[in-house]
Amino acid sequence: MLNQPKSPIPNGVWPTMVTPFTENGEIDFLAQQRAIEWYIRQGVDGMFAVCQSSEMFHLSLEERVQLASFIKEKAAGRVPVIASGHISDDFEDQVKELTAMAATGIDALVLITNRLALEDESDEVWQSNLEKLLRKLPEDIPLSFYECPYPYKRIISPELLQWCASTGRFHFLKDTSCDTDNIRQKLEAVQDSSLKIYNANSATLLETLRLGIAGYSGVMANFHPDLYVWLLNNWEQEPERAETLINLLSMTSLIEKQLYPVNAKYYLMLEGVFDNYNCRVKNHHDFTETNRLEIRQLRQLSKQLSEQFTI
Repeated sequence: MLNQPKSPIPNGVWPTMVTPFTENGEIDFLAQQRAIEWYIRQGVDGMFAVCQSSEMFHLSLEERVQLASFIKEKAAGRVPVIASGHISDDFEDQVKELTAMAATGIDALVLITNRLALEDESDEVWQSNLEKLLRKLPEDIPLSFYECPYPYKRIISPELLQWCASTGRFHFLKDTSCDTDNIRQKLEAVQDSSLKIYNANSATLLETLRLGIAGYSGVMANFHPDLYVWLLNNWEQEPERAETLINLLSMTSLIEKQLYPVNAKYYLMLEGVFDNYNCRVKNHHDFTETNRLEIRQLRQLSKQLSEQFTI
């Protein structure tokens, strides 16, 4: 594994992008283009284009492919773009979905860990299914993993991740374990390989940066990605300020428990990026005035923190 090629995936902040919709329920590509520019202005290092935050389980295959193609095209090489979107249960349908996504020109193809085995099936079944899938996928595209919480969360064991890293084909893991010890074991398992780990959890982020994770890929990069960019760039040089910032980021991340991704879309409306907060996965009519007030307060706090940390 010491001789494996360097990963094409840079360290840093990778937002899990939310999808804008028009009033008639179609993907709003004009708003999506504004979002791409907004993320890049915030200093992100890459974009996760089709994921659960993007409502991939409520997008057709054609929409998922269009979305990934569009984001890759408009990013125009300024930051890399990765995408997933295999949502089917049937193996052959997953191959069709992943092959179509790989053809969009994205920089890495993301495999959803819970799509490789049923919840009650063993790691041996999972590995066997992955080996079968690897034989079907283009060998020239970098691969990644996402421990997607829906329809069930399947956390990869350190032992299994070590085997995956040994193939040389995997470069990115979006870890959703929210467990510092689990991440430590995974880091030890993939050391000297090209597979990097990106934490999705704010509370454990600074602890795991100290352990050696490569970055952050989580929900809150749809609200104030610039603050995460500052943290990743400065935590070593300014440890006390980093500690202050992560305490605030950890608490503000509790907004995830509100009506997400509707609330992220409302935040992006306040930023002048989205035109509405229409959603397929949640009922946006359930987003109350108090919810909106909380997001406005979060945005005000975020702006104050940006002035303190990101100038």
